[in-house]
Amino acid sequence: MIVLGIDPGTAALGYGIVESRSGRLRMIDGGCFETKPDASLPTRLLAIHGLLDELIAMHKPDLVAVERQFFSRNAQTAFAVGQARGVVLLAAAQAEVPVREATPNEVKVAVTGYGGAAKDQVGRMVAVCLGLAEPPRRDDTADALAVAIWAANAERPGTERRSAVLDRAAVDPIERHGNGATNGDGGAGNGHGSSYERAVRDALARERTPGTRRRA
Repeated sequence: MIVLGIDPGTAALGYGIVESRSGRLRMIDGGCFETKPDASLPTRLLAIHGLLDELIAMHKPDLVAVERQFFSRNAQTAFAVGQARGVVLLAAAQAEVPVREATPNEVKVAVTGYGGAAKDQVGRMVAVCLGLAEPPRRDDTADALAVAIWAANAERPGTERRSAVLDRAAVDPIERHGNGATNGDGGAGNGHGSSYERAVRDALARERTPGTRRRA
């Protein structure tokens, strides 16, 4: 199995291609693609799309794995990552390559065993996992290889990896049927749904309740 891992960004996008064979991982390719700082956003996104088309055509990955961010302290950074993610998802869909996504914490736990691992720790463990002589020079490359390693190790034949039904930002949310049941592994068939769904419903209910004070 070949996995193309992506660390999304509009200024710099990390990519890493990993092959999993007989339980062993090896790096096929990796790098960091930088767009021109004076280029417009549409031009940058077009360049990123062109790179992804080339990587998919050259390496023919079985999966595309991309980091997913639920939030960011910097709104501008969050928008930039979201725009780059959209291009990644588009290129994968056009090539009909399945997409897998994980949060940065999930990737760090899979590679280092600790969700709060620093960048240098991730780089060192990526080198260990792939048998490299030294860590990747760029953090973007190391992060992309890390998400590829996560996807290669997490993939199980015949197992659906889906998100909660209310999680509309997910790559592959589960579907709700008319009787309130859900399919996939993110929900329950008793109409109550996952803990994520219940939390969202509770929050919406509080918003609609007259006299409920909103916290700043």
